[in-house]
Amino acid sequence: MFTGIIETLGTLTTVRPAEAGKRMEILADRALDGTRVGDSIAVNGACLTAVTISGGRFAADVSPETLSRSTLGEAKPGTRVNLERALRLSDRLDGHLVSGHIDGKGRIDYIRDLGRVLVVGVSVSEELTRYMITKGSIAIDGISLTINTRDQGGFEVTIIPHTAAITTIGLKRPGDWVNIETDLIGKYVERFVAGRTGDQGEKTPVPAVNMEFLAKTGFL
Repeated sequence: MFTGIIETLGTLTTVRPAEAGKRMEILADRALDGTRVGDSIAVNGACLTAVTISGGRFAADVSPETLSRSTLGEAKPGTRVNLERALRLSDRLDGHLVSGHIDGKGRIDYIRDLGRVLVVGVSVSEELTRYMITKGSIAIDGISLTINTRDQGGFEVTIIPHTAAITTIGLKRPGDWVNIETDLIGKYVERFVAGRTGDQGEKTPVPAVNMEFLAKTGFL
């Protein structure tokens, strides 16, 4: 798990085929002290596992699923990326709970410079906006942000100068693609309330949470 509070930036130095996916090498702007082989590192919001590490340089294997769902599939050497190591249970949770599992990609429609802040509009599919609410949390390239407004086709966020300065969001331009992870809690709530059969071939439907169910189980 992650918080969406970016620790440092890095530069993608090498991309090469590795079995069905790719192996990527990244040079962080500062040494990742205490990080070991096998640790999780979010790269532009995608949870990857460090397979080699030396100072600020590490390598990670990227699966076909991650390549297809995220912007890592098109990333090239020289690309700047956001980096965050996994959350310690003793840490402050300054952002929100971020799994590092990318739901899909979004396209930056506009960036409005309002002087002290940037207002960024992002278009995404309705499949993603269904899990978004106004003033709810969203992770863009692994950055924890708050949704100002949303509709079926996209959403808008405000970027403060500090966030623009220390993350890749300050480097983005209209037309750029970004990784999107919607709020984790909303997906689970939908599943329990809808009472759907599981996606993994479960034979027993999940019971719908409704007044009848609550009465039957003793909550009413």
